[in-house]
Amino acid sequence: MNLPRKSAELHTARGMARTAMLALFVLLVALAWVVLSRVRAHAALQETTAAQTRINVSTTRPKVPGDATLLTLPATVQANLEAPIYARTSGYLKRWQVDIGAPVRAGQLLAEIDAPEVDQQLRQAEADLVTAQVNRNIANLTAERWRGLRDSGSVARQEADEKISLAAGADAQLHSAEANLQRLHELSAFKRIVAPFAGVVTARNVDVGQLVNAGNSAGAELFRVADLERLRVYVHVPQSYASLMQPGLLATVRFPDRLGASYPARLESTAKALDPGSRTMLAQLIIDNAHHELLPGAYAEVSFKLAADTAGHRYRVPANTLIFRGEGVRVATVDAQQRARLKPITIGRDYGAEVEVVDGLQADDQLIMNPADSLIDNAEVRVVQPAAGQAAPK
Repeated sequence: MNLPRKSAELHTARGMARTAMLALFVLLVALAWVVLSRVRAHAALQETTAAQTRINVSTTRPKVPGDATLLTLPATVQANLEAPIYARTSGYLKRWQVDIGAPVRAGQLLAEIDAPEVDQQLRQAEADLVTAQVNRNIANLTAERWRGLRDSGSVARQEADEKISLAAGADAQLHSAEANLQRLHELSAFKRIVAPFAGVVTARNVDVGQLVNAGNSAGAELFRVADLERLRVYVHVPQSYASLMQPGLLATVRFPDRLGASYPARLESTAKALDPGSRTMLAQLIIDNAHHELLPGAYAEVSFKLAADTAGHRYRVPANTLIFRGEGVRVATVDAQQRARLKPITIGRDYGAEVEVVDGLQADDQLIMNPADSLIDNAEVRVVQPAAGQAAPK
């Protein structure tokens, strides 16, 4: 009677133990699942946070300079010879012979001035010259007579010397009258306005009957004449290229009003000094214009083909990769761990959209384009390339 009941109690106890163990196992599995879920969630959160704090950047590589550098600069064109023509005598314009655009020869008559005051002064000077000649002749005759009387002792030596001195003064007055007449002859000749050299009349600022005053401070220029056979091209060269500007250097000149056309030019001379305001050197080029195609005063672009400087490890990088800090110019690169590294560099020549770097870079460096001003060294970055047609991220 007791044996079966003990066996049942033992079976019940074993069942309860198995149930407790199963419950404990389920509890452990559930606890492990909760812990694992939390670990995974924390790792995912860390990864998401790191991904959100990582900066997206686009990169580029330094470029090795080619065989030659093309330097293009704005320029101004002027005539080889150009002169404003002013009146040298006052009066009224009698007539003009040439208008703007007319070719003229050296010495060709441009206009004539009616100057009655000058004519009157000329006639007066001619009369004064005759008077001076008569006075000198009389003074010479008197001096000769008194010289003879002095030698014979008939008159005082003092009186004779005075008469001889009057003759010398009359001779000086004659020379003065001759010089004054010559001056007025030359002044009268200025009534004819002539071209100083062969060229083209580019301006006429006077008309018939207009009052003309002598000198360049009394009124506007009457004419302007320019020699268009050759033109002078003036360009301001930056300091970094000044040493390369040597006489004889060839260049190409292009004009916005002549699309597709280019004209050869030759460097004639430079100022041999830098403008302290702009740090540029003025260079003068000569361009042939035998057919008068090109116009003085025009805007042009001059292109110099300069030999590349192969000394050292020089690279060209986009200007938007530079970071300007108080400690100097930097570029940001990306290392193998996808972290930003700020490198100090030394800049050489400025090409506008690109700059030359003479020190601080390697050919395999990945340069960050448009780096943020707040970018710091060792910051985590993600390299992404912009889609076609889109700009690099700011």
